[in-house]
Amino acid sequence: MRVIAGIDEVGRGPVIGPMVIAGVSIASHDLEKLKLMGVKDSKKLTHPARIRLAEEIKKIAIRYELVEIPVEVIDRNLLKGVNLNMLEAKFMALIIEKLKPDEVYIGSVDVNADRFKKMIEQHLTKLSVKLNVSHHAEDEYPVVAAASILAKCRREEIINELKQRVGDFGSGYPHDPKTKEFLIKWVKEHGALPPFARKTWKTSKKALQLKLNEALI
Repeated sequence: MRVIAGIDEVGRGPVIGPMVIAGVSIASHDLEKLKLMGVKDSKKLTHPARIRLAEEIKKIAIRYELVEIPVEVIDRNLLKGVNLNMLEAKFMALIIEKLKPDEVYIGSVDVNADRFKKMIEQHLTKLSVKLNVSHHAEDEYPVVAAASILAKCRREEIINELKQRVGDFGSGYPHDPKTKEFLIKWVKEHGALPPFARKTWKTSKKALQLKLNEALI
């Protein structure tokens, strides 16, 4: 039996919440089932469809892995000069070693797909695997789309739980006025950024600067 895996991530750009990387391994003879199920890039599916498909994917998968990269890990690495591409390559390699596939498909987060492939290979010390890294892999390979669905569902769970605790902060993306307003208000009330915000993001720095400016007036 030949084992094929797909890996994808969500939550790279938001100022709020973790990044989630998912990996799915499936027997090659089951790949066609993903197409028949209607698996496609998670961004092209409704929330209910993602939830339904995530459960179906888990049933036919040999194995799946989810890695949550919390904001403090993202911030700490960026401050050390480890960019998001390097960070993702490290965790994707970890997922590959856990899934132990014969072949794996990954969507490149780097404009240079070959460069990103080499980043991942540097961390693959325990396993020999055929590695395919390309742009828009979630559109071309259903196994990557399956991973994107699992990653998206998990991050949505985390964000929804967070909103139940602290209130609505919008999409959590830097361009969202509601997210910006939430961070500014939080800093005004607490004197610091929330623990679930990425402190290295410009949006966070601006919220802190506004508080500092007010203190100087």
